[in-house]
Amino acid sequence: MITAIVRFPLPQGLSSEDVKSAYEQSAPQFRAAPGLVRKYYLHRADRTGGGVYLWDSRDAAEAMYSDVWRQRIAERFGVPPTIEYFDTPLIIDNSDSAG
Repeated sequence: MITAIVRFPLPQGLSSEDVKSAYEQSAPQFRAAPGLVRKYYLHRADRTGGGVYLWDSRDAAEAMYSDVWRQRIAERFGVPPTIEYFDTPLIIDNSDSAG
């Protein structure tokens, strides 16, 4: 598994609702993305936006992060994204644990 962290600065003046709306508009392209296990959308108070993605493989991640995709992010948010890749040797998922 591979984890990718994608970050980009959000434009000035966007409210939290504006950011959420922009993310909701992008969600359909990820719902059936080959090799994508999970995606978390990110929004930080300093206007950093992005996502944390869990992929089956680096090839699947790189197929998504094409030049066209990077250009779309740059057009939407003003700059191209930064992307960091990490091997993911272990995952702990407590979401289904009985509490």
